Amino acid sequence: MSESKSMILGCAGKSLTEDEIRFYRDERPWGFILFARNIGEAGQIRDLVAAMRDCVGRPDAPVFIDQEGGRVQRLRPPLAPNYPAGGALGALWRDDREAGRRAAWLLARLHAFDLSRLGITADCLPVLDVPVEGASDVIGARAYGKEPNAVIELGRASAEGLMAGGVLPVMKHIPGHGRAFADTHFALPTVDTPLDELRRHDFAPFKALNELPMAMTAHVVYSAVDPDNPATTSAKVVDQVIRGEIGFDGLLMSDDTSMKALSGDFPTKAASILAAGCDLVLHCNGVFEEMSGIASRTTTLSGKSLQRADRALTYIKDRDVADETAIRAEFATYFEAVA
Repeated sequence: MSESKSMILGCAGKSLTEDEIRFYRDERPWGFILFARNIGEAGQIRDLVAAMRDCVGRPDAPVFIDQEGGRVQRLRPPLAPNYPAGGALGALWRDDREAGRRAAWLLARLHAFDLSRLGITADCLPVLDVPVEGASDVIGARAYGKEPNAVIELGRASAEGLMAGGVLPVMKHIPGHGRAFADTHFALPTVDTPLDELRRHDFAPFKALNELPMAMTAHVVYSAVDPDNPATTSAKVVDQVIRGEIGFDGLLMSDDTSMKALSGDFPTKAASILAAGCDLVLHCNGVFEEMSGIASRTTTLSGKSLQRADRALTYIKDRDVADETAIRAEFATYFEAVA
């Protein structure tokens, strides 16, 4: 663990190339992430996950995925059903809060069943962003609702459901992506909302769930805090807002560095993210030259970052004894259309 570098990397395909194997062995990423391009049948995924861990010599190296439900769901039938998006849980919650919370927990517990059987140990969920009218659809129906209480209650239930199944939750996108009027995959959005309103609305879910083990940053500029840098590369946002006002002392990873919102080459991006106070640099698209650039400026996990990484892994050791068939049957009482 002490030799891991402060990065999470993807790979290009459904199995590792010889170049990727050598690269991972030399550069020792702390964790890995899977995308749809890496997903085939169950045995192939298990083999890929095992090969990733073998490269770094760590059986507990976390492997992440974005498995939310709705349009952001990397595992599809027959590996996992097509699940509803967060917005559907929010609609249920508005009619019946207890039912909404229960359905959110059940869905997350089902994600844990689906992921654990493949060796995947971390899900980039819950989405704690609180959208406003007119914002980019990059969050949209992924959000639990447009008011903080719904997001807090359903986000907490989702995180608890994942952890009950031995899967590490990653709340995103801290300190809030809901006001972004541009899609960060393609452009860098600036939010000019006053700080008091951000505190009441955007920051509130993250503050309420600040005890969770991991969070992913937002590639968003908050001009009230730092008009020059997005949260991911802003020491002011990380120190004053994420660590300070929100009170999050868990493991902080960047959003994907291959998104267009961040400027500069990949070595510069990596250095800027770590200098801002993030613990880990995330790179997702598996492009070898880009990963090499990231690795050239990342450092060995140490100090508080290493402590946070070690602590995060303790959240996924215990798994409950829930019966999968019973959980699926109960969830179907809320969402009968799930295939």
